[in-house]
Amino acid sequence: MKSVSGKHFAWLLEKRGWLLVRINGSHHVYMKPGNSARISVPVHGNDDLKIGLLRHFMKVAGITEEDL
Repeated sequence: MKSVSGKHFAWLLEKRGWLLVRINGSHHVYMKPGNSARISVPVHGNDDLKIGLLRHFMKVAGITEEDL
């Protein structure tokens, strides 16, 4: 699986209709209208997200590996 930074993943979410609700420290919280899920993406510069966290976010957001 390709490594992705929190900053890049946040950009992918915004591109797919997720809205930035708030920023709490280094965590950007996204929600999507009509979806009860909430995704809190840690944005620590260009550090890559850990694989388990990335897979969970992809599952919740409906993003495939090809989209990365």
